[in-house]
Amino acid sequence: MAKKLNNIELFAGVGGLLDGFEQTGNYNLLGAVEWLKPQVRTLINRLETKYGDQNATNKILNFDIQRTDELLKGWENDDEFGTSKGLDNLVGNNSVDVISGGPPCQAYSLAGRIRDTNGMKDDYRNFLFEAYIKIVAHYRPKVIVFENVEGILSAIPTGEKIIDLIRTSFNDIDYEIINDLRQHALIDLTEYGVPQKRKRVIIVGVRKDSSAIDYQCLLRSFYNNILVSMKVSKKNTVKDALADLPPIYPLKEQVAKKAYENNSCINGHYSRFHSKRDQGIFYELANDIEIGGNKYSNADALIELYYERTGKKTNVHKYHVLRWDEPSNTIPAHLKKDGLRHIHPDPKQRRSITIREAARLQTFDDDFEFNEAMVANFEMIGNAVPPLFAYKLGEVLPIFMDLIESEEKRLD
Repeated sequence: MAKKLNNIELFAGVGGLLDGFEQTGNYNLLGAVEWLKPQVRTLINRLETKYGDQNATNKILNFDIQRTDELLKGWENDDEFGTSKGLDNLVGNNSVDVISGGPPCQAYSLAGRIRDTNGMKDDYRNFLFEAYIKIVAHYRPKVIVFENVEGILSAIPTGEKIIDLIRTSFNDIDYEIINDLRQHALIDLTEYGVPQKRKRVIIVGVRKDSSAIDYQCLLRSFYNNILVSMKVSKKNTVKDALADLPPIYPLKEQVAKKAYENNSCINGHYSRFHSKRDQGIFYELANDIEIGGNKYSNADALIELYYERTGKKTNVHKYHVLRWDEPSNTIPAHLKKDGLRHIHPDPKQRRSITIREAARLQTFDDDFEFNEAMVANFEMIGNAVPPLFAYKLGEVLPIFMDLIESEEKRLD
């Protein structure tokens, strides 16, 4: 591939997917869309400081993607989103080669459906994919990337599987996606070097320009031959990701909401407040693992511990300690609420993981700055595509596009 591919990023979030693509040097970002302001500020800062993009403020459109016509043509004096000339103005006369992104996944997540009394059937986010489809239909890129959680494969908000609606919608605008998504598109990211148990559905679609081509065959080649070439031989662990960060120990005496020696001067590497009671629980759990006690190796024991220490009953165990010699459990947006399921493995530190540690487990580089409030930082990190996987995907998409082009020329 000689020239850079022109790309648009939808539902950009903090830019995990976008950052991986940028790292490859294979892409020319025409524009990105995100409606949450902390994410937009963080992404603009990243593009300016890391990649020297002085037009980042204009490229990152802070807008509601469901207002698709305004997003494309521009909007003026909006109370929330200000004024912009729109995405068409950014694209100009350029052809769009790749559109990527993942609609917010809470409505598809298994955890979200369990927590919601109506299984999230009424959640507007079930149909944000429709805006994605509209923009794909408008720009007609050769390849699309649609990322989401495993739960999208089973979500049925209206009596029909959401994934079947998505497949039909792509087919209606002449794009093909792989037939068996669970077999091919459900990716275990630990196999690509991400030190975290994280499965995601990575849908790659192709614009069908020739009736003579078996696009299913090309898609199978992408998943089974091209993408898998980026797998690692050995999975990375929590130790690989976190061991070189300086420890953060609890203070002997807490002062107001200050409970830890938060003076590392590393961006995002400070502990949230934990009470003496919770610190004691963290120590007991992490120490039990360290000495091989296995006292709390099952859910019932953890539920009982929670009741003993808090006096509250729960049906779901609240605690999980990261293991040094394994990948972490999934880093979720829920980390913005508490860190009880992401307890640091060093018993002496008696804390949950920091923003920087969550970012490390998500494979964000240390020079990727998170300067928003703690809640917003944890949310944007938990919702992101790990940049390491995005980099590997960004490396192989041009190979896939060359394969498609050669096959179309051969049969032309």
